[in-house]
Amino acid sequence: MDLTSSISSLTYSSAQSSVDDAAATSVTSSLSGLSSDSSEEEMKAAIKTFESYFVEQIIKETEEAMTLKDDDDEDSTMSQYKELFGDQVVQIMADEIVDDMGDTLTQQLYEQMCRNLQ
Repeated sequence: MDLTSSISSLTYSSAQSSVDDAAATSVTSSLSGLSSDSSEEEMKAAIKTFESYFVEQIIKETEEAMTLKDDDDEDSTMSQYKELFGDQVVQIMADEIVDDMGDTLTQQLYEQMCRNLQ
């Protein structure tokens, strides 16, 4: 691996880590901002944000476990673009899964949250 590839890879890894950290921080702040005075809509929006993030992490871990990586392909710019846009696809998939099938879990989490905040 040459110096340019090393720097590019390090920069990409750092940026990807920042994106992951930002997503986790967003979920944490949306949940920590809730109180017993929060409306049902605010609580359900925060719960859906958490659910989407949770499903996203499951999809990513499953994909990682099922994907065999080729060492030569890891350093290529195309691979980095694939990972970046792949993450966006995973986020969209997670949101769709939660929207389509998450109502029961959302309701259960909402009811539990109401009990905990009282």
